Amino acid sequence: MPQVLTTNAVIICPHGGRGTSTATAPKWSVSGGFVLLENDPGVLACPFVPQPCVGYQLKSMGLNAMQIDGRKVILVTDFNQSFTGLPLTMTETHQVIDNSTPAPIPAGQSAPPLSPALADAIKPVVSVTPPVLAFVSAPTPSPPSALATFTLFSDYPLSWKLVVISEPVGANMDVTNGLPPMGLVVAPAGGDWSTPSLAVTVTMSAIYMGSLGIGTHHFFMTGVNQRGLSSFAEMVLTVT
Repeated sequence: MPQVLTTNAVIICPHGGRGTSTATAPKWSVSGGFVLLENDPGVLACPFVPQPCVGYQLKSMGLNAMQIDGRKVILVTDFNQSFTGLPLTMTETHQVIDNSTPAPIPAGQSAPPLSPALADAIKPVVSVTPPVLAFVSAPTPSPPSALATFTLFSDYPLSWKLVVISEPVGANMDVTNGLPPMGLVVAPAGGDWSTPSLAVTVTMSAIYMGSLGIGTHHFFMTGVNQRGLSSFAEMVLTVT
């Protein structure tokens, strides 16, 4: 069952950077840490030099009813991302949980049990084949195209997101919809995930791979289930 998130939570970005959260309304303390609310900020000690994750702003998925001063209490299972669009892993050790739901409970009745989707405690499984690709830009571009397939599985899927981060320039871009005019085709595109098993193919033309520039380009695929739990897989494209 979901714990409330506090300033004592261990929050980690995909590069291993640890987060430090600030409670802007420090009114409820749990095991020495203040309960965090929607829009509370945090900073990340991210070691990824080209494009560090820097920080985050906490968002509620709206799956609970508990509030402080009209702001949703954040759950450890609420899906949250760094400013670069990468998923955050959040862990708590206390035993204070929030099983509330936004729907009102009729007078005289007890709260119904959580739906199977919200009671799900299993993270999605996300993988990629192949995990590494290479492209030679000169003198003759090769190969003419490259393809990677991301495979996602969850009993109660919700959405997915694809982000590319390039080094050494440090640029990052959400490519969930692909960039067809530039030669990056994502199929299916859009981030919807409605069936337990999903395969998303990423096809890159030589023109697209060459446009990325010399360096290493990280494609992060994140899958999220209806409870908010997430996992990611990384494909690395090297352009020489």
